[in-house]
Amino acid sequence: MRRILVVDDDPHICLAIRAWLKRYGFRVSIADGGATGLAALDNGTFDLMIVDIFMPNMRGFESIRRFHERAPTVPLIAISGSAFPALDPPSPAFPGMAVKLGATRCLRKPFKPTTLLGVMDECLSEAQPHRNYIATLAAIAGAPSEREGRMNSLNTSRGEKNLAG
Repeated sequence: MRRILVVDDDPHICLAIRAWLKRYGFRVSIADGGATGLAALDNGTFDLMIVDIFMPNMRGFESIRRFHERAPTVPLIAISGSAFPALDPPSPAFPGMAVKLGATRCLRKPFKPTTLLGVMDECLSEAQPHRNYIATLAAIAGAPSEREGRMNSLNTSRGEKNLAG
């Protein structure tokens, strides 16, 4: 079961997202701001984060940067109602700035549940090969080298104790 962290200072947004995602089998943790979101990252593991850009006590894109620094392999969907205004009048490149700071995707509030689920599916699908690679590296780093394995076998066959394990 995929674990999702939702960080938004608007309790209605958090509760709505949690209700949508639970319906589709996700385990959802919610945090009401940047500090509680960072604490949640320290105390648990997540497969994806949904983070509001503008929250009290975290200015602008600082939230994205800090969440990405804390969990760089976890996809992050940046959400905001004000940072991504309609593009009728040309606006600053907020989505590009968010991606440069660590967001995987950006969504403008309000969004439909199906839109959120589609973006989440893209992010999780893209992250899986990277996670497999990291797991392989960890397994290789934790496994004894080929030479160590031969030496341990040789020592064991001679009746010597394996001091490495």
